[in-house]
Amino acid sequence: MTKFQLKTAIQIVNFILSLFLFIGCQQMSEQVQDETAGINGGFEISKNNLPVNWLLYTPNTVKTGDFKIVLDDMDFKEGKQSLKFDVKECSYVGGRLSPGFTNQFKAIPGKQYKLSFWIKNKDSKFIVLAGGVSPLTGDMKTLIKSNEQIDSWKFLDFLINIPDEHESLRLEVNIVKPGTFWIDDIKIEKL
Repeated sequence: MTKFQLKTAIQIVNFILSLFLFIGCQQMSEQVQDETAGINGGFEISKNNLPVNWLLYTPNTVKTGDFKIVLDDMDFKEGKQSLKFDVKECSYVGGRLSPGFTNQFKAIPGKQYKLSFWIKNKDSKFIVLAGGVSPLTGDMKTLIKSNEQIDSWKFLDFLINIPDEHESLRLEVNIVKPGTFWIDDIKIEKL
């Protein structure tokens, strides 16, 4: 190997390592925690204009898009507010690349849980995923992927089986087409 080839190879390795370091340092979500708030499925407890105990994909973490996350105290199903996503532009990919939120909750392996919530939708397309997960593996399934116009609050509930090898239930909601999406009163119950 010539000096030129060695120098070029070192530059390529340095570039790749720098790229991994840059990607690894990007903030993927925002979260404000409050141990006393529990699941906070009604989004009633907030700090810094974000509902506590949820990992949110916000304008600070989703670089491609134009959207606002609002604690809506004018349109809600229970309590005093709901979580609203007002999306003008977004990625259709989902996950941390689109507006939305996620969280994991302790679950008993081999047990079944009921996940329920209320939603409204105007023009957006949304995805709700849930399933059993562990630190290195997961069994997430798409529960609903829809662009249905929902003008009045609609109740949805799903049964989630936690496989024996998983110890948590993960929920993720994404908005993948511009519009307005509301969610309220998320509940997770062991059956």
